[in-house]
Amino acid sequence: MDFPYYPINDFGPLMKGMVIGGVGIVHVFLAQFAIGGGILLCVFQWLAMTGRSKLAREFVDGYFRWLVLISFVLGALTGVAIWLTTIQISPRTIGLMVQEFHWLWATEWTFFCLEVGSGYAFYRYGPRLPDRTRLGLLMSYSFASWMSLFWINGILSWQLTPAQWLEDHTVWSGFFNPSFWPSLIFRTITALAEAGLFACLVINLVKAWTRAEKKEMLHRAFYFLAPMAAMPLVGFWYFAVVPDDSRRWVMGESVAMTMFMMLGVGTSLLIGCYAVFMIFNRRNFISAMTSLLLIALAMGATAGGEFVREGMRKPYTVRNVLYCNSVTEEEIARLRIEGCAIHDPYPLKDAAEIPTEQLRLGAKVYRLQCSICHTVDGANGILGLTRTWTPGQMRLNIAQLQRTKPFMPPFAGTAQELEALVQWLAWREAESPATWETSDRPEVLRQIQAHLDEVGTVSGLELMHNKLGDGKSAKAAQSQP
Repeated sequence: MDFPYYPINDFGPLMKGMVIGGVGIVHVFLAQFAIGGGILLCVFQWLAMTGRSKLAREFVDGYFRWLVLISFVLGALTGVAIWLTTIQISPRTIGLMVQEFHWLWATEWTFFCLEVGSGYAFYRYGPRLPDRTRLGLLMSYSFASWMSLFWINGILSWQLTPAQWLEDHTVWSGFFNPSFWPSLIFRTITALAEAGLFACLVINLVKAWTRAEKKEMLHRAFYFLAPMAAMPLVGFWYFAVVPDDSRRWVMGESVAMTMFMMLGVGTSLLIGCYAVFMIFNRRNFISAMTSLLLIALAMGATAGGEFVREGMRKPYTVRNVLYCNSVTEEEIARLRIEGCAIHDPYPLKDAAEIPTEQLRLGAKVYRLQCSICHTVDGANGILGLTRTWTPGQMRLNIAQLQRTKPFMPPFAGTAQELEALVQWLAWREAESPATWETSDRPEVLRQIQAHLDEVGTVSGLELMHNKLGDGKSAKAAQSQP
């Protein structure tokens, strides 16, 4: 059996996706601040050089310290944390991304090194350098940080819209995928807006400036929020190129994704309206507390956007290639015969407390196929979701997961493994008693196998497409065991 097994970390009541998402949202927010901040600093340095603002040079020096302390330090820490958490939770997905785009990852790393080198050079020597040299360093930093986004954006957008890559498996068809450009433009606009909001906070913290001087600089910073007017158009472009089922989930078929999308849209709209008001009404002043409130709204918009971006890929981590539980479409039919957990070499936590071999098998099936998106009784707890199901209903729903919830992958295991999972869930729901009767009735296993055979190994998304009549019935038929 050549199916790859990995040691899987457990985060207790925290869903694994929440751990990745929490770290990822903070990192994305900080990274976007670094990108937009570099562009903003170039503009303000140019204002200082051309004599358009007497305060711009002083602002650049002060703002860059914040950029280094917040973005460089915390951004670097959360960047490492993302790699640490993802390789613990979804190592096969990370392995596939590195395998397909390793030279692009290396290219991104060179730009990151340039970003760090030019950034720390400016931090150390910037105040003593002439204006042209300062601008050169800032442009180097800004270009490198945006190019880092350029390369990472292509790899991340490939996960949802691999498109032509599925046919030719070439690097550039995967990288310049359909959602590459709208995603890149949207993130660039977001980065500029974040930079402008942080600039408002920094300006308010400069004690030496008068209120009039602060007001002048605040209005200059607010122009970086003006590109937000293009966000709706870019958003429509993005949703036009993503798969139909992903778009339908966001537009109402998945209430969680719809709510998070509305969170992102609503907070962005509030920030945008406030920016328009400030740009056209120069008599108004924004305080430090208001700046913090707007930054918090921007953080909420980032959280909503990242949740939707991740959720739209379900049930895949790489569309039509790798399911979220790290099983490929081609492996499901084989695992239905050979089993998914019987060859798992890693021991169970507290295995001695599980009374039967069948329950231990069920615990391994849960760990391999369910734990990436569910906890036992914490966030998105599987016990809570199945508590009202009868044993027969549970066997049917799990055997035909892709019908139960189309954003869940098909069950990849034997009838014996499915029954072991059902018994393990019942045992846990009964508060893990010291004894438990083994369920091995032939008629039960035959019924489970019939449920599995009926739905086959085709994904829930293809079942929807087939029902809608989009010409994929041939592929669906080929997926039957």
